[in-house]
Amino acid sequence: MSKKLTDAQIGDQAKALGVEAAALKAVHEVECRGSGFNSDDTPVILFERHVMRQRLIANGQAKTVDVMMAKCPDLCSKSTGGYGLYSAQHSRLNAAAQYHRASALESASWGIGQVMGYHWKALGYASLQAFINAMYKDEASQLDAMCRYIEVNGLINALKNKDWKVFARSYNGVAYAKNSYDIKLANAYKKWVAK
Repeated sequence: MSKKLTDAQIGDQAKALGVEAAALKAVHEVECRGSGFNSDDTPVILFERHVMRQRLIANGQAKTVDVMMAKCPDLCSKSTGGYGLYSAQHSRLNAAAQYHRASALESASWGIGQVMGYHWKALGYASLQAFINAMYKDEASQLDAMCRYIEVNGLINALKNKDWKVFARSYNGVAYAKNSYDIKLANAYKKWVAK
């Protein structure tokens, strides 16, 4: 069975949200760069070292924060960035998981929608592991997580209205303009609506 997302699956999710398929395809294109899986069949992730610090604190692991920040600031830090190669993300995640597995899994953005692991509960997953299992299953499951995020965070109207600034600010954070997310979304939408 293929893990690849189909146009029909995107269309079904768009219909369920009440948005144009082209708008959902635009978000998919900008967020995932083409695939939700690496060549070794692992989900595409980005491990966030500053989120690792936040999740450790939220999960009652303050002593682990001190240890990790001293021993491996590339995995736990107050600073953003320091991502390294995309091919190294699972190695970074695995190294962080040696200190606290749940916090590490919650500190990565996952799949085609690059949904942060710590959103699992708000998105209605029974457990963190249920969310992770969905991210490994297929791109349709990853799209479902992305659509849950869009719905839970009240972004459907921004997507309906093609208000890319509002959407990008909520989806990508206040620094969205630095990476031109709103412009990338608008351009991707124009491309998909023309097809």
